Amino acid sequence: MSNTDNTEEIVQNNNQENSMTENTGKLSPALKKELKHIFVYVLIGVCLLILVFFLLNLITEMPDYAKFDYTVILGAVCGGAVAFLNFFLMGLTVQKVASDINKERAASRMKMSYTYRYLMQIAWIVIAILVPCFNSIAGIVPLLFPTMGIKIAAIVFKKY
Repeated sequence: MSNTDNTEEIVQNNNQENSMTENTGKLSPALKKELKHIFVYVLIGVCLLILVFFLLNLITEMPDYAKFDYTVILGAVCGGAVAFLNFFLMGLTVQKVASDINKERAASRMKMSYTYRYLMQIAWIVIAILVPCFNSIAGIVPLLFPTMGIKIAAIVFKKY
């Protein structure tokens, strides 16, 4: 299931649940379900990334940029948090857009959200590269985990 498919599912479920969530500002059940999946995908990805760094450092001499130390763990955890936050913010925007009657305003809100989320990821990439307490590779790779998790789950669980 792609990000677009997940977005469409959230929009459809939100249209059915708007009366419950519109006034309270709570997360819809569909969004909560997707966020749990994304959290698991990111968590698994971060753990595997850290494990790969650890194992590679055990079996071979790695260059300085790939040494296993606290920067790998910090980069992977923070990168995973940015990846999850990106998906969370997208879900919140989709939930708001689904309840908006004005289609132009909804489209504008979606574009603005995309722009801000994109800039957030670019800012994180710059920070991961420039700030020495983060391993840049371990900080950037987790940004791919939500999409990879969705695609792998679609293949494994035949959700297409």
